Amino acid sequence: MNEKGLLIVLSGPSGVGKGTVRKAIFSQEDTKFEYSISMTTRKPRDGEVDGVDYFFKSREEFEELIGQGKLLEYAEFVGNYYGTPVDYVRETINKGKDVFLEIEVQGAQQVRDKFPEGLFIFLAPPSLSELQNRLVTRGTETDEVIQGRLNTARKEIEMMNLYDYIVENDKIENAVEKINSIVQAEHCKRVKVQQRYIKMLEVE
Repeated sequence: MNEKGLLIVLSGPSGVGKGTVRKAIFSQEDTKFEYSISMTTRKPRDGEVDGVDYFFKSREEFEELIGQGKLLEYAEFVGNYYGTPVDYVRETINKGKDVFLEIEVQGAQQVRDKFPEGLFIFLAPPSLSELQNRLVTRGTETDEVIQGRLNTARKEIEMMNLYDYIVENDKIENAVEKINSIVQAEHCKRVKVQQRYIKMLEVE
């Protein structure tokens, strides 16, 4: 019997660098995580590819999937829906593979309710001023939207208690190393491996 994989949830405020850290993790040759691509109703940014960065859906298509119960989680954030397809996640974990989700904080709350055994990692900014600088430098939103994201970020940082680990994204390579170490440690937890040894003793 295969040991089940982990559901790894990376979350944090908008602009903290979730996408950048995730891409850095998956650029490593020895990465074995399966990335679950999120769905969204927002328009693609320059360079983003449908089916690679996100599944881009219309609002009507997304709401139909909600009605069918086809999303593990979903949230409306700054006027757009974001969500995670449920079937892929369940099937992959049952095959013994780790599934990596990069989602918003609202969505992480829903996943926590449905998969309390998941591994929840909060990616935090070094400071609010640095977070604001990253949002401004990104150059994809108006000043009004940026202020809205900062107000939301304050509330999200106060929700750290919902997570198992906090990783500060001061430098990308540091954040990647910490996340990989956390996952490795989780796989060594007694509750994950004890059953395998019990089965071994029964055979002997």
